[in-house]
Amino acid sequence: MKYLTEYRNPQTAQALVAEIRKLATQRWRIMEVCGGQTHNLLKYGIESELTDVVELIHGPGCPVCVTPAEIIDIAQQISLQPMTILTTFGDMLRVPGTAQSLNQTRASGGDVRIVYSPVDAVELARLNPDLDVVFLGVGFETTAPSTALAVLQADQLRLDNFSVLVSHVRVLPAMRIILESSKSRLQGFLAAGHVCTITGLEEYQDLVDTYEIPVVITGFEPIDLLQGIQSCVQMLEHGKPRLLNCYPRSVKRGGNVNAMKLIDEVYQIVDQSWRGIGIIPAGGLSLKPDYRKYDAWSRFVGSRSPVNPIETVCRSAEVLQGLIKPPECSAYGKSCKPAHPLGAPMVSSEGACAAYYRYRINNDPQSEKAPLIDG
Repeated sequence: MKYLTEYRNPQTAQALVAEIRKLATQRWRIMEVCGGQTHNLLKYGIESELTDVVELIHGPGCPVCVTPAEIIDIAQQISLQPMTILTTFGDMLRVPGTAQSLNQTRASGGDVRIVYSPVDAVELARLNPDLDVVFLGVGFETTAPSTALAVLQADQLRLDNFSVLVSHVRVLPAMRIILESSKSRLQGFLAAGHVCTITGLEEYQDLVDTYEIPVVITGFEPIDLLQGIQSCVQMLEHGKPRLLNCYPRSVKRGGNVNAMKLIDEVYQIVDQSWRGIGIIPAGGLSLKPDYRKYDAWSRFVGSRSPVNPIETVCRSAEVLQGLIKPPECSAYGKSCKPAHPLGAPMVSSEGACAAYYRYRINNDPQSEKAPLIDG
């Protein structure tokens, strides 16, 4: 297929649904890792279309959602320092910390500014040599290279007023932790295509070999997702799990070599706290010692150590681990809505709670199903 419309073709989608139904002899439980996949599974009616043959379990694959509340708190403290600017992406401003969001901190006098790229923050630092400029870097392996590039650019410019508060996370260790949980019900994974575009495929083979579970790399369009589900169901039915790339137009076996070189140059692997999951061994990245002078942790906090999650009344932790669906939370759609979110999954457009709310999906069997490939 060459054109976007082909990946949203209703006839192709219906044929794939029919094939999945023909293959399935039981209701299989498959987790899609990425929040973008969750969004489109709901938007295009795929989850409701397959609900009786495939239970789609929503994973923690939303970078906004998994950023710990304590990191937001540190970012807020930095923004309140005199002569200091905190920069980050716009979707981070409404993410709740333990007490408030960066938006609320900005309203209270914190200097918080939206940038569209980490290198924009570098330019801001270059133009304002008397101010400290900090970039809050979040996300998976997909956004880590751009933050690394900003660090290298700052180093080339010899800027001593630029630093990065790094909260980049690694997807594979989180998948492993979820599988090892005693509460895990997973039988297959739809892995995040955009992450694999950077990392390649090889690192997922051990997951397949160790846990004997199929891992299918898939994209985000409806046909991508249905092809990934079909392949996963086929492997489950035949009892032959393997690693399969169903997103070859973007994902190559070796990944993006240049992006991985940037990651290897600038970062080291560390234990990392994920919101809703806790500390994941090797679950994140921090700056290597050679770039420590650009580390906002060292400059403003003193030392870096993973933080344990703080308990709240919000059940987003269970949502992020795929243990419950958003409507199972008593606050969903009541005290927790996109305009007044209690947890990060209701903030981000890729969060499972926000996706459910937007597309009016709930646990009521009488509710109207979303039409397959509509809009």
